[in-house]
Amino acid sequence: QVQLVESGGGLVQPGGSLRLSCAASGSGFSIWAMGWYRQAPGKQRELVAVITSGGSRNYADSVKGRFTISRDNAKNTVYLQMKSLKPEDTAIYYCNAEVQIWGREGAPDYWGQGTQVTVSS
Repeated sequence: QVQLVESGGGLVQPGGSLRLSCAASGSGFSIWAMGWYRQAPGKQRELVAVITSGGSRNYADSVKGRFTISRDNAKNTVYLQMKSLKPEDTAIYYCNAEVQIWGREGAPDYWGQGTQVTVSS
């Protein structure tokens, strides 16, 4: 069974930085794209950033120039470095991965449990 475990959330002042990590555990799988989504209170979940297995990246316009997504394929881990944080970045951040189980077709989405990021003075 594959699990995604996130870490690194917390409380930070405006202008500060945080680094989120998400590691996939288990065996017998390959990971395609990995990404981060977030959901603020009363709002829909939205894409923050995504990175393919080849390293191509895409970002939401609201975080371009402030957030950087990266991954370590050997560790099945994705990171989100967040800088110049704003109060509007406050949300629960969810890790997402397209996981192909060996011997099966397709790569359905797997989700982490979420980690709270709060930007406040």
